[in-house]
Amino acid sequence: MQCIEMAAVVFGLLCVMLTIRQSIWCWPTGLAQVLLYIVVFFHAKLYSDVILHVIYVIMSIYGWHHWLHGGKDHGVLSTSKLSRKSMLVWPAITATGTGVLGYGMAHFTDASVPFGDAFTTVASLVAQWLMTRKRLESWLFWIAVDIAAIGIYLYKDLYMTAGLYSVFLVLAVIGLSAWQKQLPLHLDTKQTPS
Repeated sequence: MQCIEMAAVVFGLLCVMLTIRQSIWCWPTGLAQVLLYIVVFFHAKLYSDVILHVIYVIMSIYGWHHWLHGGKDHGVLSTSKLSRKSMLVWPAITATGTGVLGYGMAHFTDASVPFGDAFTTVASLVAQWLMTRKRLESWLFWIAVDIAAIGIYLYKDLYMTAGLYSVFLVLAVIGLSAWQKQLPLHLDTKQTPS
């Protein structure tokens, strides 16, 4: 299992570094990472993470396509910010989803850390959706996920993965700064809620 986890770590690091640079190659490397982590998390009985990574497979394919064709006139997508309303909606969705999924995992599975695992799952889905839309705030959700995940993975003795998420935390801060610098000067704040 350690070899699979190590390969997932390498692909994960490549994915985030490519995402910071807004390289389209972040999507296929991320796809490789999530497929490997499905195996790792199933073995560790982190079922919410398994579900999350299965969904990531679909979202990675969508993100890959949307980054290439989701911009103006079906061109390359540009970085943008969420509307003020969306800045309230996405945290509310995260809190509600965490409560519902955490309750289900606590009562219907043998999940080790049901609410922590649920938070990282729901917040990661929000972050990934916002990333597919190239929203700057996706990095804020990734920062929250990374902090929670580090604690969970240390608790589950997944030391390489905890180390990876520590690096992800640093990279998410770098990504937030890099994307902020690449925002258009006259950004339209009346954007869609996604």
